[in-house]
Amino acid sequence: MAEVNKLIIVGGVAGGASAAARARRLNDSAEIIVFERGAYVSFANCGLPYHLGGEIEQRASLLLHTPESLSARFGLDVRVDCEVLSIDRAARTVRVLDRRRGLRYDESYDALILSPGAEPLRPPLPGLDLERVMTLRSLQDLDRLLMALTPDVRHVTVVGGGFIGLETVEALRRRGLAACLVERNDQVLMPLDAEMAVPLALQLRQNGVELVLGDSVSRVEEGPRLGVRLESGRCVETDLVILAIGVKPESRLAQAAGLETGIGGGIRVDEQQRTSDPAIFAVGDAVEVRHAVDGRPVLLPLAGPANRQGRLAADAVFGRSSRYRGSQGSAVCRVFALTAASTGLNEKNLLAAGVPYRKLYLHGNDHAAYFPGATPVSLKLLFEPESGRVLGAQAVGEKGVDKRIDVLAVALQAGMTVDDLAEMELCYAPPFGSAKDPVNLLGMAGQNLQQGLLRLVQPEQVATLGDVQLIDVREPEEVAGGMIPGARNLPLSSLRDGDALLDRERPVVVYCMVGLRGYIAQRQLQQRGFDARSLNGGYKTWQMWMQSRH
Repeated sequence: MAEVNKLIIVGGVAGGASAAARARRLNDSAEIIVFERGAYVSFANCGLPYHLGGEIEQRASLLLHTPESLSARFGLDVRVDCEVLSIDRAARTVRVLDRRRGLRYDESYDALILSPGAEPLRPPLPGLDLERVMTLRSLQDLDRLLMALTPDVRHVTVVGGGFIGLETVEALRRRGLAACLVERNDQVLMPLDAEMAVPLALQLRQNGVELVLGDSVSRVEEGPRLGVRLESGRCVETDLVILAIGVKPESRLAQAAGLETGIGGGIRVDEQQRTSDPAIFAVGDAVEVRHAVDGRPVLLPLAGPANRQGRLAADAVFGRSSRYRGSQGSAVCRVFALTAASTGLNEKNLLAAGVPYRKLYLHGNDHAAYFPGATPVSLKLLFEPESGRVLGAQAVGEKGVDKRIDVLAVALQAGMTVDDLAEMELCYAPPFGSAKDPVNLLGMAGQNLQQGLLRLVQPEQVATLGDVQLIDVREPEEVAGGMIPGARNLPLSSLRDGDALLDRERPVVVYCMVGLRGYIAQRQLQQRGFDARSLNGGYKTWQMWMQSRH
């Protein structure tokens, strides 16, 4: 690429702002112009729900940079309320509409970085264009919503159970408003597998959210109150509706310029964020990315990848050889007292793609159980059957969830295996973890599975086991809270003397509460000649799986 003396960046926020700052650090003399069609060039859109709920008290805290601060620090020419209408690739110019002055003009470029972001999905359903049907994607959206929350508003319906939907409904409850959450799928937070999302649904309901799963909006009806009509025929009466059903790439400018697009309209880019035009780059929520696990093209609108892509695009503009490694979708979400996080591919993804995998469930503690305040963390690990390479992980709990998924995200990017997880040397002191961290325990269980020491039955297989002996090895006082239908209780403490109570001609499936005692029982029985297997994740995982089906 020829020498770049003039760089134009379309769009600010995460991708565009990081590209501009990196570009200036690399070249202090180039002319760098940032066009932002909105009034704010750099703001924390991930913080919007937390200002709505009052945790971020000052709106000004969401403003990360202004045109003035970017000019003072980096010497950038930032023009807000200026929309780029079109790109002339042959002439290397863009047509700009300055909304404040009401004029149009052309601006030339040597290199162009597109960071237009994504826009909220708003399906063409009756009533979704009503004034009291809103979205929460920008500061302007936030301002409109806060103005709409008058004392007369007592009930809000949120449509969509993804990250924004969950954060928004929690914010509404913090404000003391009644809230209904409608999600067309049978679970919230689709990056998780259904059974892992069960605790989130329970948490929402415990905090007063009316949760409607497996139903979708057919229309919104105007009246003194809004009527959210669902496909099931039910009508939810509400005062405001907030749409949080996802986003789509803002790729119209790129498409009109003839740039290649892919899945869902995402702008196609190479490893240096270069589009099909060598002088034009694209970053952020508008681009199609390669999934780091299986290489397939995906849309993953996340702030972390957008920031890294902006930096890499600036590198490429000024001749550096940086390459984007792909996105693995690492994400975290707070749902009242719980935290949910995931990285890589989930089981649904793997099944849909036909990718072989093994899975493990683990229910551990966020720190040493003997230190006060320990809380449970439920983890799910997915890995390759032969190599043991990590493919994905999910976790739900009150504390320590982000820590474990961050470790597993690094392991996934590094191509690590269950053997590596078992050998990881992680920080340990009783208030912070355990000598064998849950990540280590996942690795050790994975090793046992790979080596044939651990033989598993999955929760979804229990109902079709056939002629087996299903044995609950918990103590009698524990099973009073419930057992798997068809099971009988033979505690681990007396299992060594219980051979006469078992039929050696029939397979045995053993389970405890979370899996550890079940594994011990399986090893005991297997070494005494029984065809024994243990239930993956124990009774707790089976309960989660059953609840996800109802």
